Amino acid sequence: MSENLELVRSIYACWERGDFSSIEWAHPDVELVAIGGPDPGSTIGREAVRHAWRDFLGAWQDYRVAGGEYRELERGQILVLNVLGGRGKGSGLEVERTDTRGANLFELRDGKVKRLVLYWDRERAFADLGLEE
Repeated sequence: MSENLELVRSIYACWERGDFSSIEWAHPDVELVAIGGPDPGSTIGREAVRHAWRDFLGAWQDYRVAGGEYRELERGQILVLNVLGGRGKGSGLEVERTDTRGANLFELRDGKVKRLVLYWDRERAFADLGLEE
């Protein structure tokens, strides 16, 4: 197992327990990109990512992410096929529980995550990367 894959698996081990508190895995100039989902957009820098996580998680009750298949791609990229779920807090109305089949693309440099792309739609990730499921 490569060092990059070990790092991504350790990140997911925390996330699967609901622990999103650490971003020590992130490069100081990390870019976080959300494609699709409730809050698409991007942010750059460790502190900005920390705030983005906090804001995102604050909108959810019982948010969870479970890693499934891990694929090592070229140029220090790791694609993780995952399942996302939770219940949106919204305006106090109960939102149906989601079980979304998504994917995350980790781009690593020098033992840190330089770019993290969060895909809420797995098929979009495959199309963007030119891959087949």
